[in-house]
Amino acid sequence: MKVWLMDRLVPLEAARVSALDRGLTVGAGVFETLKVASGRPFAMTRHLQRLARSAAVVGVDLPPVDVIRAAAEQVVAANEAAVGPLGRMRITVTAGAGELSDPYRGTGPATLVVTVTPAQRWPPTTDAVLVSWTRNPESPLANVKSTSYAENAIALAAARSRGFSEALLCNTRSEVCEGTGSNVFLVLEGELVTPPVTSGALAGITRELVLEWVGAHERAVSRAELSGATEIFLTSSTRDIHPVARLGDRNLTAPGPVTKAAMATWAAQAGEFDG
Repeated sequence: MKVWLMDRLVPLEAARVSALDRGLTVGAGVFETLKVASGRPFAMTRHLQRLARSAAVVGVDLPPVDVIRAAAEQVVAANEAAVGPLGRMRITVTAGAGELSDPYRGTGPATLVVTVTPAQRWPPTTDAVLVSWTRNPESPLANVKSTSYAENAIALAAARSRGFSEALLCNTRSEVCEGTGSNVFLVLEGELVTPPVTSGALAGITRELVLEWVGAHERAVSRAELSGATEIFLTSSTRDIHPVARLGDRNLTAPGPVTKAAMATWAAQAGEFDG
């Protein structure tokens, strides 16, 4: 495998960053994960726009967009045979090296890393569990896709230890927020709803496209309302629309009629989408 590091392609085993890189020392970095289908990164423009929004919050100076695009194209081309028809791309940009005496102070340009690996298709349905940790919608990292991801990793590990593939989190207001790597949609009293980004949820690219193509009501969803959801699905760049068959100890119809309709619309729109 070859990866893009800074300004060139290098073999994976030769890719090295500074021990003082602020993505390592203080978590000052942002990233995007994209689906690569038949050599084509999906929704690249929207992902790069969100990367720029996240970078502005964290204080990371992004390389020019055309540089990131070119790096992505070269990584895909270099790994085409190894990746196959379905891949997972990650674009990571950190604030670059800091000073030994002050890891918050930068001494060099941002670090750009682009990788692509083979991806496995998700099973037809998934399961999730609500965990006890909460999202803080007032956090400076709310709505930011930051490399400071340990909170998500801990929650996901807890869910997996109980036999679930995703952890759902509420926020500090006891409202449903998001998964560790996904957004959540629910059917409540026949209406498709999703928590707003003001809940602290990430503005997911797949979420955004589902809102545009399928439609849903963005509103606060209380923790108690979870028990009344007749259908639930998750969205993410690798999951697309993923029906939830089990939430905690409760089984759900997956996919239910609303989810089936959303999946059909997604399939029709995504195949021709270039944005």
